[in-house]
Amino acid sequence: MSGGAVRPDARVVAITGGGSGLGRALVDRFVTEGAQVVVLEISPERAAALEADFPDAVVCVRGDATVLSDNRKLVQTALDRCGRLDTFIANTGYWDFGISLEDLPHDQRLDEAFDQLFSLNVKALLLGAKAAAPALRESRGSIIMTGSPASFHPGGGGPLYTAAKHAVRGLVKQLAYELAPEVRVNGVAPGGMRTAMVPPPSLRDFAGTMADLPMEEIIAVVSPLEHLPAPADYAGWYVMLASSRDALTITGEMIECDGGEAVRGRAFSAHARAIAGDPRATGH
Repeated sequence: MSGGAVRPDARVVAITGGGSGLGRALVDRFVTEGAQVVVLEISPERAAALEADFPDAVVCVRGDATVLSDNRKLVQTALDRCGRLDTFIANTGYWDFGISLEDLPHDQRLDEAFDQLFSLNVKALLLGAKAAAPALRESRGSIIMTGSPASFHPGGGGPLYTAAKHAVRGLVKQLAYELAPEVRVNGVAPGGMRTAMVPPPSLRDFAGTMADLPMEEIIAVVSPLEHLPAPADYAGWYVMLASSRDALTITGEMIECDGGEAVRGRAFSAHARAIAGDPRATGH
């Protein structure tokens, strides 16, 4: 983006957490679709890699998605560089590794875990929407938030993650109500994937990362489709919801695309912990 003029017909998309995992897959896909992308990324190394890979299509803002001023900087960068903002994608989060109520720590780490997880999984999405709303009203654009099957069902995580992801679904509905008719607000609820999603820092002694799990084995148990998606496999839903043509009639919805885990009705987190060898896992 810094290397030349922005095409007047290019869509302008802002993404938080776009340096790795699903966020990086979204950046790759939107660039392929011809969009100009502005990314809020806390890691200098990941930000530098993005700009090196896409010098004419991506600009990174170094910052923290849980800080309102950094979200405002993201939006202002999009306006300064591209003249408008069409879509804001809120895509940050921790996973609690399915740690149950009884297994959560009994000390200050529980307070810290709650604050850390809700800050990145809920507060960051709210602050991003707050920063982006005025620009999106001007463009009649859209907000897309990353949810989870845990936004609908138990068993996709422990009580911290499930409560936070239910909150994301509520946020989608409330903001769709408040920002209509100018701004469409929707969510995507992807299932398991090959990614290095981590727990909040205060729970690191109780969990690993999603990359440590035998995901092929877990998906074979919980998904009727028995297919372990890559992050890129979910990107098309975001492209569709960002489209002012293809998604003109949808707002306030969250699309479940978990490979049918809810159809089979088995708890992802319980099986994940059992297969990983946790003797406390219950399997229900």
